[in-house]
Amino acid sequence: MADHNYTAHHTAIIDTGATIGADTRVWHWVHISSNAVIGSQCSLGQNVYIGNQVSIGNNVKIQNNVSVYDNVTLEDDVFCGPSMVFTNVYNPRSTINRKDEYKSTLVKQGATLGANCTLVCGITVGRFAFVGAGAVVNSDIPDYALVVGVPARQVGWMSEFGEKLDLPLSGNGSCTCPHTNETYILENNRVSKQTA
Repeated sequence: MADHNYTAHHTAIIDTGATIGADTRVWHWVHISSNAVIGSQCSLGQNVYIGNQVSIGNNVKIQNNVSVYDNVTLEDDVFCGPSMVFTNVYNPRSTINRKDEYKSTLVKQGATLGANCTLVCGITVGRFAFVGAGAVVNSDIPDYALVVGVPARQVGWMSEFGEKLDLPLSGNGSCTCPHTNETYILENNRVSKQTA
């Protein structure tokens, strides 16, 4: 009988010492390292790797073939698309050990990282930001920003529901999410959701 309250496929390797929250699902051929901390109600797809110095919040979805390396933090409700890439060394060389040079990457609550995108280490992805498929992100991304391309550049703003907002890239303005009718306000080049 299992002494944990998460679900793991029999092919998964979960090293002793890993912390995994309630109702998390660990699929085929996943490897979770011993010091990893994973929240509740997460889903780790096939062939996912989680490093030792990794912190993952609640309700995080990590799709197939994603490696979350040391010094990466994913806050609650983050979505990692299939085969997207994290890094933790800016200038790796096979013959030089740079483990003491790892740079930290923070992905804030609700952000989406599209399929096959790459995050260059040492950046912060803002709350509810949206990184398009295949983008290469090498600098911080503001909350609610939509970025695409190589290198990634901002092309718009996204609602918490994942709909593109009718706001200018900079300046001031307001609009409603076309799906939820919630109001978003752009002030001084920053977007926030209006609260009641």
